[in-house]
Amino acid sequence: MPETTTPAPRDDSPEDSLRERLRQTFDEDAELYDRARPGYPPALYDDLAELAGARPGSRVLELGCGTGRATVPLAGRGCRITAVEAGANMAAVARRNLAGASAVEVVTAEFESWPLPAEPFDTVLAATAFHWIDPATRVPKAADALRPGGALAVVRTQHVRGGTEEFFVEVQRCYERFDPGTKPGTRPPATADVDNADHAREVARSGRFAPTVFRRYEQDLTYTTREYLDVLRTYSGHRALPEAARHGLLASIADLIDGGYGGRVTKRYLIELGVSRRR
Repeated sequence: MPETTTPAPRDDSPEDSLRERLRQTFDEDAELYDRARPGYPPALYDDLAELAGARPGSRVLELGCGTGRATVPLAGRGCRITAVEAGANMAAVARRNLAGASAVEVVTAEFESWPLPAEPFDTVLAATAFHWIDPATRVPKAADALRPGGALAVVRTQHVRGGTEEFFVEVQRCYERFDPGTKPGTRPPATADVDNADHAREVARSGRFAPTVFRRYEQDLTYTTREYLDVLRTYSGHRALPEAARHGLLASIADLIDGGYGGRVTKRYLIELGVSRRR
């Protein structure tokens, strides 16, 4: 399978530099990411088939596949998948997880600079990865990769109000102590307050797609203290903290879960699917 290509040229703006630096943190511990990160609810894959054409035999291009959290279920549903992943360690774990899937190719490359194949795809999917791709490139190149009538499917995940709600109020004190970037009084939003208009506008501005259709799914997952810390260790913002601050933050959170919540907390995720058909 192809290995790393030449990195795409990027602007030197602080926002671009920060995005690239945070994106690179995921590849530092691909095994932890594979073990700790949750998968997606079955209803999401049903909607990918219905709305985005990700059905048995369809050609799917997945952007930022990570270790294959979405790739493995799609392969199990009979899709023919080309998965592009910038991190060499993440791609290696994805290949291992997909070793029995003959209709899947994992390419180690940045999507921004990866040459599109001549045959177009039925579906372009980005599962919790679209925001890491250069905004100047992601929508136009996704359109170029699709056949007419093909679909861009973007999955976004966010922590929302629910689960062990009091814990997520109390834990903010830990973040305010160890992470200077934390805004005082930060709280998870309610699902109804999560706005998807930014993505819909970005896709519409390209002029290449019909209006975006959205589906939402909520998922409550319960973690032991160790499991929850493992999830936090996969988040780019936590990984980017100075080592002493990161260790202090995680120890403080562990003390809170063990001392106040019996060693278990439940986190509510909002998973949102946006599907846009190429004109």
